[in-house]
Amino acid sequence: MTGRIGPGLVGEVMIPIRGGVEAFYAHPVDPREEFTVGTIVVVVEYHPPRTVYVAQALA
Repeated sequence: MTGRIGPGLVGEVMIPIRGGVEAFYAHPVDPREEFTVGTIVVVVEYHPPRTVYVAQALA
């Protein structure tokens, strides 16, 4: 996470793609969850062109 996400907030994640890294708008899969900057997440759903829904990765 490079930008905080939570209820009513849109965050940002950096995802490695095609040999580089690209930024995507991120929403939590569970709209009640909140993630701070630096949280490791997994992409659950992708909506073109630049939106992903994420959940916290297991540590």
